[in-house]
Amino acid sequence: MSLTVAVLRETAEGEKRVALDPGSASKLEKRGIRVLVEKDAGKRAGFNNDQYGGAAILDDRDALLTMADVVMWVQPPDVSTVNHMNEGSVGIGHAFAHRNPDLVNALNDQKISCLAMELVPRITRAQSMDVLSSQATVAGYKAVLRAASLAPRLFPMLTTAAGTLRPSRVIVIGAGVAGLQAIATARRLGARVEAYDIRSAAREQVESLGAKMIDTGVDAEGEGGYARELTDEEKQQQAEKLAEHLAKSDVVISTAAIPGRPAPKIITTAMVDDMQPGTVIVDLAAESGGNCELTQPGTTIDHDGVIIDGPLNLASQAAIHASEMYARNLVNLMDLMIEEDSLKVDMEDEVIAGTMLTHQGKLVHEQTAKLLGLSEGDN
Repeated sequence: MSLTVAVLRETAEGEKRVALDPGSASKLEKRGIRVLVEKDAGKRAGFNNDQYGGAAILDDRDALLTMADVVMWVQPPDVSTVNHMNEGSVGIGHAFAHRNPDLVNALNDQKISCLAMELVPRITRAQSMDVLSSQATVAGYKAVLRAASLAPRLFPMLTTAAGTLRPSRVIVIGAGVAGLQAIATARRLGARVEAYDIRSAAREQVESLGAKMIDTGVDAEGEGGYARELTDEEKQQQAEKLAEHLAKSDVVISTAAIPGRPAPKIITTAMVDDMQPGTVIVDLAAESGGNCELTQPGTTIDHDGVIIDGPLNLASQAAIHASEMYARNLVNLMDLMIEEDSLKVDMEDEVIAGTMLTHQGKLVHEQTAKLLGLSEGDN
């Protein structure tokens, strides 16, 4: 097979992951695919250059890019990197195009077929390629450990010679992948866990993990497994019921997000004011503005005794496992395009079509085009 795959070293601040771990690189090599790795690409994730075995290690990014048919990354590349990619080549990784219009223009100029991993359709066939889910698993786990570290209380019930300590009461807002992992982790640590999600279908999953579902009487199941926007009346009803539970909580893990839009504001300042001193809020939605009105992305603050934490890129803090899962997602997606000794981009395939951001010099993802105020097919 004459196919060549290149892996970039991440340059974004705080990013420790790598798009292709040594194990996945080895699997590609065994299939006859040539793997090029930018020097020290895996170093911050815990993988040294020698672990990449038969892969070629290059210190010159521009040279690496000119040799590649497929380029893999974690964080969106800069325009300069895209400009050095081969015209008509394939790029696979995050793009977040609604925040990076200059990147879209560069991809189109180079006629790059860009598979934006955050766009992978949430259908059964694409589960093994779902980067959002794999990385949310890590984030949900890490969020609970972060909360446990910040909290002035212990999570489990302990019976000691000095008396009995009651278990911490943890509320998880949003029962998607991150929320469910947070529930499971908090339960393992011995906390009493309640969960809230406006999708009634989440109840069974929440209760299967030993948590109690908070019922506010609002159901907002949306397309693709995501929650829809609430009406003003629904928001008020939700807020009143949720506030009662939050006032009694010790820890709140908030995970509610809507792709391509600012995170919904669920925890108001008034709700925080009613919380007891020592309560900890870990807002996993901080990257898109936060679910709490007081969240400051990338910062931990103290609001009258309530600790509000707005972590960014939590998945990167477990870089080894996060990279391994991310790499498998990318390779599984690429497998759909490998045909004999080359890569075939089949736009009739619903997974490929749903993930494709730019192709043959055009923006081809309809939803992204709307977010950018363009028409599908615009340059």
